[in-house]
Amino acid sequence: MVATEQQRRVRAWSKAIARPAEAFDLQPLTTLSGQIPAGLRGSLYRNGPARLERGGVRVGHWFDGDGAVLGVHFREGGAAAVYRYVQSAGYQDEAAADQFLYGNYGMMAPGPIWERWTQQIKNAANTSVLALPEKLLALWEGGKPHALDLETLETQGIDDLAGLTGSLTYSAHPKVDAQSGEIYNFGVATGANSTLNLYRSDRTGKILQKGEVQLRGVPLIHDFALAGRYLVFCIPPVRMNPFPALFGLSSFSDALRWQPKYGTQIVVIDRDTLEVVSWADTDPWYQWHFGHGFEASDGSVVLDLVRYEDFQTNRYLQEVASGLTQTAAPSRLEQVRLDPQTGKVLSTTTLVDRTCEFPVVPLARSGQPDAPTYLSIHREGAEVGREMFGAIARLDPATGHLDVADCGGDRYPMEPIYAPDADDPSRGWVLTVVFDGATETSEVWIYEGDRLSAGPVARLALPSVVPMGFHGTWRSRP
Repeated sequence: MVATEQQRRVRAWSKAIARPAEAFDLQPLTTLSGQIPAGLRGSLYRNGPARLERGGVRVGHWFDGDGAVLGVHFREGGAAAVYRYVQSAGYQDEAAADQFLYGNYGMMAPGPIWERWTQQIKNAANTSVLALPEKLLALWEGGKPHALDLETLETQGIDDLAGLTGSLTYSAHPKVDAQSGEIYNFGVATGANSTLNLYRSDRTGKILQKGEVQLRGVPLIHDFALAGRYLVFCIPPVRMNPFPALFGLSSFSDALRWQPKYGTQIVVIDRDTLEVVSWADTDPWYQWHFGHGFEASDGSVVLDLVRYEDFQTNRYLQEVASGLTQTAAPSRLEQVRLDPQTGKVLSTTTLVDRTCEFPVVPLARSGQPDAPTYLSIHREGAEVGREMFGAIARLDPATGHLDVADCGGDRYPMEPIYAPDADDPSRGWVLTVVFDGATETSEVWIYEGDRLSAGPVARLALPSVVPMGFHGTWRSRP
């Protein structure tokens, strides 16, 4: 039988999202190869869209899938894992009805237009996690976080962090200061124009201080950088026409437009006062994520970000939900140096000229110029726009060397997470969850932090498929 063009284009990664993921209770994991390092003690948490279909209907965008959180607990003698859907009110309503009831980022609520005007948007709780001393937060930038039990991942409910009043939202990319433990984050309130709400919290997550910045139009802001004394936002020239989305005439994603004439706006915020230091315009680009951020010895601010030349990345991510992608969205890891007092870009340098994403810097070394960056990257020869990331890498800022761990054909690692060794602070480990499209299984792979290309030191089998997701974190055992 001759395969159709569509069959030839279907990739192994699509098997991970073809069916809703199966949750499982806490249970010990089998070691497939190697040995768990003795100094790896703590918990890995990962979040991502795990259900992209209900009642025979697919979601409109990868961002719409219901969030499920994986927890892998490492203790003396082994590891155990638990995987649960976040039991948001919207998830429970739709589970009871066995159909989608709410709109989301890339899909509209079912029913006539006049009913969509007052229809709530479902909090998918599917983007990231923040580990606090007494709870885990499942984050989704369009709403408030859900609190989960750190051990069992049972949902405890919406958490306002003692400060998210009314319709205030909390982004999926909080930044933690390694020395003070303070947490910085933001949320965007939309209307004819937008307000950037800023938050400073203590290490428990309690909001201590708020700030506001009025924005031009309705931009898409996903992440920001913490760099020494500053919070830095690079606002890409993506603008939403709010009226079709707010009145149920289109999804939020479809209402977004790439408008390079506006350029990228750089907003520098004083982290102590949460007030604007400078605001400047520069060349247009788009970024989802920032990596390293620090103050240089000359007073300039240095930011690493994954740069796209346009907003085609959104179309690619929309196509992921269907299991068949065809839009190329090449990116590169770029370093931007700017004057914080004026916001002016002083220089830009390409660090990794290869499509990549999810840059991660070890928390204990954040803010240090010599800190390494870990990231997801395509395998050599992979078709950008067709494939998902098949490798992870470590960038040494001193030498520029990129140490790549290729996971092999039809294997797809998630964002690499750094875990410090509990016995030797100079040593660390990198953990990633890998989906194997050939066997349709998921595993946890553990690498030595500075020797990724040497291969995993241990591989652990997970009880069921954990589909590729977005962000995770590591929590050392107290």
